[in-house]
Amino acid sequence: MSEAVAQLPVAAEDRTGYDREQSFGGWIDADRDGCNTRMEVLLEEAVEPPTVTGRCTLSGGRWYSWYDNTLIDGPRGIDIDHLVPLAEAWDSGASAWTRQRRVTYANYLDDPRHLEAVNARSNRQKADQDPTTWLVPDNPAERCHYLANWTAVKLQWDLTVDPAEQDTLTSGAAECPGTEVNVSPVP
Repeated sequence: MSEAVAQLPVAAEDRTGYDREQSFGGWIDADRDGCNTRMEVLLEEAVEPPTVTGRCTLSGGRWYSWYDNTLIDGPRGIDIDHLVPLAEAWDSGASAWTRQRRVTYANYLDDPRHLEAVNARSNRQKADQDPTTWLVPDNPAERCHYLANWTAVKLQWDLTVDPAEQDTLTSGAAECPGTEVNVSPVP
């Protein structure tokens, strides 16, 4: 993981002009099957599949939230988290992207590390924080996993880290020997 962290470009963050909805849009139905990105992630990550009716209405089912090591029954208690939050992506270089690329980022399903079905409470606690201020506090056993995935997503999308974030990732990598970071290319 140390080698991957060292590849991350360092730059100051800038939130100028950020508006979540205007900048990244909402969930889309890329394959036009009636299920938007949120529903696709819920279906993919269910540990007990929900019942699907109508135009992708989900009921029942069970999900494991690795952010806090809990099982959640039913889709209502689940949020879909952008592992690297949209605001953080904006601050780290996405502000220079086209709107279409930002919509692609917000709805990216080709790498399961990018969007996570997690307990709504944990997702809201995390909000748009980076590992400097939020580091899986309710499940410390997953910190190496979280840091490796954070690093991978940042590298995939050629996003920068600020100096404090770099320090946190560097320290975390030292505490996670043997943790691999595999980067999959994005369009």
